[in-house]
Amino acid sequence: MAEMTNTDATESRASRKMREGLVVSDKMQKTVVVAIERRVPHPVYGKMVTRTKKYKAHDEENSAKLGDRVRIVETRPLSKDKRWRLVEIVERAR
Repeated sequence: MAEMTNTDATESRASRKMREGLVVSDKMQKTVVVAIERRVPHPVYGKMVTRTKKYKAHDEENSAKLGDRVRIVETRPLSKDKRWRLVEIVERAR
């Protein structure tokens, strides 16, 4: 087996999925629910349809509030539903 070097570890870190979305719930402690919207063509008709998926993300400082646009990154499982971590708040809610 080849040993993992430092460069291999940083390359695997760089390949983590990043998503940007809207905070739809901040009621839990150290957790926010982020809704990610993506536009895909309808399989039969070709019209663009909006698909929404919600992710639970870990927010260590409880800094994100309802309506904020945030960036989240994939991480190891933190709980039953949490596999994402809050990286930054892109835009505060008005």
